[in-house]
Amino acid sequence: MIKEYKTIHEYGEDEVIIERSRFIGYAKPVDSEEEAVEFINEIKRKHKDATHNVWAYTIGMNMGIQRYSDDGEPSGTAGIPTLEVIKKEDLRNVAVVVTRYFGGIKLGAGGLVRAYTKGAKIGLNAGKIINKILFKDIRFKIDYTLLGKVQNELLNLGYIIKEILYEDMVTIIVYSKVDEFEILKEKITDITNGKVEIEEKEEFYLSEYNGEIILD
Repeated sequence: MIKEYKTIHEYGEDEVIIERSRFIGYAKPVDSEEEAVEFINEIKRKHKDATHNVWAYTIGMNMGIQRYSDDGEPSGTAGIPTLEVIKKEDLRNVAVVVTRYFGGIKLGAGGLVRAYTKGAKIGLNAGKIINKILFKDIRFKIDYTLLGKVQNELLNLGYIIKEILYEDMVTIIVYSKVDEFEILKEKITDITNGKVEIEEKEEFYLSEYNGEIILD
């Protein structure tokens, strides 16, 4: 599992009027090519009366799958610009559809590129561009007398305390970035003089938006 990558947090939708044409940008996080195609078809059904439903998506941590369609617009003026927005933002596992209702004014090749670029951007921004960061679930089992000391240390260091279990001993469930995991173990071992049981659980991704971790 890679330690960090960019995607979007949720379904996003926004629109803009350019030279009387209506451009609606849609974006959605997807886990597979099948999900991407399903999303595209859903938007196409919703806007079957639209002049064009241009789309693009990338799948995989290495962007191994990249697809796009101009959907009838002049070659290179719609699908590729939409895909390029995704790639420029370095986003993984994202599908974008830009729907156009023609307003009667031709935009020319350059105008189309700018319009579909704008449509893709507003859709992605509505979906909230985030960093997915790899975390590990760590559990510290300590005596009740050490709870305040350990809890304060974790909070001062900025770690996420997910839960505290009060049983025969206290178990503090902490979410740590995988990069900081070994340092955290050393710190807690040090301040408890080794009087701690440490249990490592699964690794998973959490979303970071504008510098803040989103706990779903």
